[in-house]
Amino acid sequence: MTADEANSNDGARKKTQPPDPDLKNFGETLAAFRKRAGLTQEQFGPLVGYSIQYVASVEQGRRHPSVEFVNKSNEVLDAFGVLQIAARQMKRRRGLAAWFRRWAELEEEAVALNTYECRSVPGLLQTEAYARAQIENVPPVPTEDEAEDRIVRRLERQELLHRTPYTTFSFIIEQTVFERQTGGPEVTRALIDYARECARLPNVDIQIMPTVSPEHAGTDGPFCLLESQDHQWWGYSEGQKAGRVISDPKDISDLHLQYAKLRIQALNPADSMGLLMRMRGSL
Repeated sequence: MTADEANSNDGARKKTQPPDPDLKNFGETLAAFRKRAGLTQEQFGPLVGYSIQYVASVEQGRRHPSVEFVNKSNEVLDAFGVLQIAARQMKRRRGLAAWFRRWAELEEEAVALNTYECRSVPGLLQTEAYARAQIENVPPVPTEDEAEDRIVRRLERQELLHRTPYTTFSFIIEQTVFERQTGGPEVTRALIDYARECARLPNVDIQIMPTVSPEHAGTDGPFCLLESQDHQWWGYSEGQKAGRVISDPKDISDLHLQYAKLRIQALNPADSMGLLMRMRGSL
């Protein structure tokens, strides 16, 4: 990495919001080990192959450290793996809105996850190109680093679809979400291909809610239901700049009733894949 690249990235970071607490904690940990080794930032940078500006940005909590930087720093500072552990803990929250973090933690321990979405394709089914188009279209426009952080974390969450023992996934998605063609026809074709690929997984069901649906149980908006490993159910709803994890048994019961009705009203999985293929052919 050149000094020019680091300076360019740092310039973008300076326009962002105040340091994220997780980034700040990692930076403070790094600085403590650097000082323990008796090194200044000027001495430490060349040892790990990064500029002084890059080291300063990480220690100040203004940028995410690369995997290479973390590993090299751990080696040079003889940090006993502490930096790598701190980086993994930080990664779990990287690129996630503050109001979504609790739900993301619950997702990682789920045995079942049901999702109804009427605004966009759920993040677990997004392609990189679709995620990028969606993130970059919503003001305020994020910096390049911010956009990359969000995209990387969104795609990392998709590992949940493939881990074993399997988590059971059910998705009900409005037809209009695909018809919007976020990112353009080419992005939409790839998105449909990826959705169909995911639908072939043994633990994933995808149903499409037709645009014309005189009877519709989801008019209150999108929501999710999740069953934890101890068989407790949680709900989640999200709006502009806010999200709410739901635990009240009565509210969870109501969401179960809504989701059961939506599954009946939506096309079955086979017909849903047929509709997606027809939509793809018309692009």
